[in-house]
Amino acid sequence: MVEKIISWAIHNRFMVLIGIVMITIGGIYSIKETPVDALPDLSENQVIVFTEWMGRNPQIMEDQITYPLVTNLQVIPKIKTIRAASM
Repeated sequence: MVEKIISWAIHNRFMVLIGIVMITIGGIYSIKETPVDALPDLSENQVIVFTEWMGRNPQIMEDQITYPLVTNLQVIPKIKTIRAASM
């Protein structure tokens, strides 16, 4: 199989050259057209905040930790959804 490819490439040098030129032109075009951001967004799509308060029931956790935390997180721009649970 490899011998056939090498033999074809030797006998069709012009076709190989045209293929290399086309691939090079395509690569240059792709490099120029690909948008590049100076500061790309590397943030996570989801952030999980875990709070623990040993010896407290879920209602106290909800009132004193979870609710104030969710309220403060809602002012962050581009936040779509905030879910919270107290256990």
